[in-house]
Amino acid sequence: MKIGIIGGTGKEGSGLAIRWARAGHDVLIGSRDGDRGRERAAELSGTCGVTIHGGSNEQAVAHAALVVLSVPYGAHRSTLEPLREALQGKSLLDITVPLAPPRVREVHLPAGQAAALEAAALLGEGVQVVAGFHHVSSAHLADLDHDLETDVLVVGDDPDLRAAVIGLVADLGGRGIDAGALRNAIALESLTPVLLHINRHYKSPGAGIRITGIETA
Repeated sequence: MKIGIIGGTGKEGSGLAIRWARAGHDVLIGSRDGDRGRERAAELSGTCGVTIHGGSNEQAVAHAALVVLSVPYGAHRSTLEPLREALQGKSLLDITVPLAPPRVREVHLPAGQAAALEAAALLGEGVQVVAGFHHVSSAHLADLDHDLETDVLVVGDDPDLRAAVIGLVADLGGRGIDAGALRNAIALESLTPVLLHINRHYKSPGAGIRITGIETA
């Protein structure tokens, strides 16, 4: 699959880029500064031994069948607005969590109740939005010898798109779980501050979640 990662120079986006590229996907990481995107892509390509492309956020969108949004919540709307027209007809995987620094270990519901719901409202019906990866540690993603022990809950209103993203989770070495409609992103995004508290309290590098009592293919 052709995957473009908006904000792909950050820790989460870079970790996803490396793992998907190693799984055989055609990945382009974007940045507001295209030169920074290309520089980071070259660094990551040298690290993982496969080719990762880089450029601007606009180039990441143009490249991709699936666009991944990996930016801090404070840059969520300002990043999406100039890309709105370019995103029409695309699928968007929003992994944003609406943290409210400095109290990042407490749940913060944004005005639209969830970042993914705000993305869907801003972009309109021409863009299918799915959300997931809220509970995957960037430290674990970057460590290619570390198995993804956490389950990845995926939500969205299009079941085929949910299934496609669950397949991409498997390519990362993890297990994806169909968690229903996009509105359920409220619960998924809200769980991340809880995990951040658990990380600090138990001195963990990246607590995750596991869904029990089900069998997946």
